[in-house]
Amino acid sequence: MTPRLRIVVVDDHHLFRAGVRAELSAHHDVVGEAATPAEALAVIAATAPDVVLLDVHLPDGGGVAVLAALGGAGPKVLALSVSDAAEDVVPMIRAGALGYVTKTIDTDELLTAIATVAAGEASFSPRLAAFVLQAFSAPAAARTPSELEALTPREREVLHHLARGYSYKRIALRLGISDRTVESHVGAVLRKLQLTSRHEVSHWAATRGLVTGEEP
Repeated sequence: MTPRLRIVVVDDHHLFRAGVRAELSAHHDVVGEAATPAEALAVIAATAPDVVLLDVHLPDGGGVAVLAALGGAGPKVLALSVSDAAEDVVPMIRAGALGYVTKTIDTDELLTAIATVAAGEASFSPRLAAFVLQAFSAPAAARTPSELEALTPREREVLHHLARGYSYKRIALRLGISDRTVESHVGAVLRKLQLTSRHEVSHWAATRGLVTGEEP
């Protein structure tokens, strides 16, 4: 059985939030709601959710403002919007959202997207995935090891182990940190290197000779 997750819904329309709560209540616990970025940050801090469903077009800076304030720490974020335009999708992913779905999604698809994001994996429809791939498909030569300078020493350690295919739990054990801390570091690595999955991290590292012959 899929475990019940703690969900926060951020949208400036009360009726939409109520509808999402009703649809999710049989499967997950909606522990908070918010209508603005400031409210969202306060609710997230107070409830420590597993996943935040975050609207793109909020007042006072939009969903990007919430992601920027979180800075890659905290819960997984699934963007939820009426828009499927590239100009809305790409900034949210660059800012740290792990997935992006439109409000036309049905309940089963939304539950699948939530579970995927909660597991630390990206979730997009095929159309939206195409936008993301185009946005993050800079030629390999344009992404040099100098990008490693943007990573903290701990993030580089996590990158090294992630590129070798280690699970989050194993990385946590090797580094003496919690699984959630590992997830936060992975989110920061993906954002700073402009990658969207651990598979892209492995490829990125391998093509730059960053994965040695050390036994996993």
